Amino acid sequence: MLNPHPTRYAELNGVLHDLVTGAQSALGESFVGAYLQGSFALGAGDLHSDCDFLVVVRDHPTAAQVAALRTLHRDLPHRDGHWFAHLEGSYAVADELRSVDGLGRAWWYVDHGSDELVLSDHCNQAWTRWVLREHGITLAGPCRVELVDPVPDDVLREQARAGLATLTDDVLGWCPPDVAWCQRYLVVQACRSLYTVRTGQVASKRDALRWAMVHGDPRWRPLLQQVLADRDLGLDREAAPRPGSMDAAREFAAYVAAVA
Repeated sequence: MLNPHPTRYAELNGVLHDLVTGAQSALGESFVGAYLQGSFALGAGDLHSDCDFLVVVRDHPTAAQVAALRTLHRDLPHRDGHWFAHLEGSYAVADELRSVDGLGRAWWYVDHGSDELVLSDHCNQAWTRWVLREHGITLAGPCRVELVDPVPDDVLREQARAGLATLTDDVLGWCPPDVAWCQRYLVVQACRSLYTVRTGQVASKRDALRWAMVHGDPRWRPLLQQVLADRDLGLDREAAPRPGSMDAAREFAAYVAAVA
């Protein structure tokens, strides 16, 4: 049975219904369950969020199943409505999802707003797995704690530290530094990584920013306030960062990497 009201947005609930029933049709008996992770699982999803999903499958999809999933995802983002263009997620193999031994394995993945299915480890990271187990929302299938073991704190912390070492280069390698959204994304990711290193947990973007304002060096507070206030501007590829803000974001990321 499908969860009829997984989010507070009726339109998104309908989109998730189409996603799950489409995945069930494509996968047949290999379908185990479907879940929300990311911002909606953390209680912070809003109209500026993407909707992160994870579909669990018994085995690696066959060629026929992958073809059926490709057909599904080539269709969904082009339907009318806001939320069809804001799905992102993976098809996780149950045995690889169970313990941290399976971290980093590539699963079939669709990027935010994309209509192409590719192999990627994007959703097979310690923090995504922690969010799924501790806060995930079941769309269909068994409770998520039956599918994934607890993620040890030291694994979360170590992965967050490792990511901070190359965070600026990683983010600006795909997100142009002359786009305002990318400046905000860099700051937010630094805050989230620092939160994980310090607490052994994962926070939403907004909660990580607020936590850093309270627990971080006060000299960064104006930058964090700017990023929080500008979040509602959303993604505009033509909007340039505020003067000096990208340099400040780079400096902040370097500071976080040093103190973490």
